[in-house]
Amino acid sequence: MEGTMKAIVKPERAPGAKLDTVPIPTINDSEVLIQVKATSICGTDVHIYAWDEWSQSRVNPPYVFGHEFAGVVVEKGSNVTNVEVGDHVSAETHIVCGECKQCLTGQAHICANTQIIGVDRDGCFAEYVALPAVNLWKNDPELPFDVASVQEPFGNGVHTVLAGDVAGKTVAVIGCGPIGIMAVGVAKACGASQVIAFDLNEYRLDLATKMGATAVVNSMNEDPLEVVNRLTGGEGVDVVCEMSGHPIAMNQGFKMVTNGGRVSILSLPVRPVEIDVTNDIVFKGITVQGITGRKMYETWQQVSGLLSSGQVDVKPMITHHFPLEEFEKGFNLMIEGKCGKVVLHP
Repeated sequence: MEGTMKAIVKPERAPGAKLDTVPIPTINDSEVLIQVKATSICGTDVHIYAWDEWSQSRVNPPYVFGHEFAGVVVEKGSNVTNVEVGDHVSAETHIVCGECKQCLTGQAHICANTQIIGVDRDGCFAEYVALPAVNLWKNDPELPFDVASVQEPFGNGVHTVLAGDVAGKTVAVIGCGPIGIMAVGVAKACGASQVIAFDLNEYRLDLATKMGATAVVNSMNEDPLEVVNRLTGGEGVDVVCEMSGHPIAMNQGFKMVTNGGRVSILSLPVRPVEIDVTNDIVFKGITVQGITGRKMYETWQQVSGLLSSGQVDVKPMITHHFPLEEFEKGFNLMIEGKCGKVVLHP
């Protein structure tokens, strides 16, 4: 397909972004071209938009960013057999090499040579996006595009929560950004006896309640450790899902987990965090996991199952919709913390 399209471009190494007209991507024999119907704003996109330390060290403008989307296949390469023109799709955003040690041992989600769309190559804040066909996930045509667009971040929450058993266990979700809010729903759907959500933002704590939290804690107003001690009879929580990246909150997570428990960390602290390894990890005999991306494609199957069964309804945390042209409104809401998930429509 030839021509131009609207896209949100990171034009330079500075804060902000702009709506621009750029060429429609061309595809090779193993790629597809997708018309983007809905694309949601991720915390990573906010980092890039705000131009923080992480983004300064990672991305190279000018380019189109954004990586969460749903759309329709409009063109496919001659070697593509897994999708057809007209199929509704989303995409695994980690493009992996298929050749490294990790890829060859069933751990492609931690491929040593990963490229991420919207970070390392052009992304989906646009009318069209080109991707390798192997990265596509076919969606049920009945699945609304806005819901389909949040499957990628939903997968992060699924991967974090289900990195171990949660059935009948007490789960703490620290940090109620959109992924944390979705993690609350996953933990509840998968049988957690208690799901305790922590944040400083009352708006997002309210969303956590709507997603199934059995208790919410504003850590500015209450001592998280005292609340956990009360709710668990002094035993501590079995599982901590760390989504905040804040050093104080992270330390509280390690202190509130019970002996032999699990701490799964999805958050990305911007600076090194000091942890009491001796007392909070070694002597407690806990398991600590770094969570990156989604298992390919086990997590996608779990995501699809949880959505199609109705066990998790993500609609309550999709709070705002804007046309692509009004992207700045969405980013401002994300920065202010006055939203759940913001979806843009090209």
